[in-house]
Amino acid sequence: MAKWLCNVCGYIYDPQKGDVMGGIPPDTPFEDLPDEWVCPSCGANKETFEVMG
Repeated sequence: MAKWLCNVCGYIYDPQKGDVMGGIPPDTPFEDLPDEWVCPSCGANKETFEVMG
């Protein structure tokens, strides 16, 4: 699974780790994140993320 970069703050969403504090379990692909999910670091929405490499 690809990692995703927040273009606002540089946070990297790693699907293998998920976002435990945000209630997203490990192994959750970025595409499966809820529409209302935001960057846990800066609060930016999903549209600010781009796939890495």
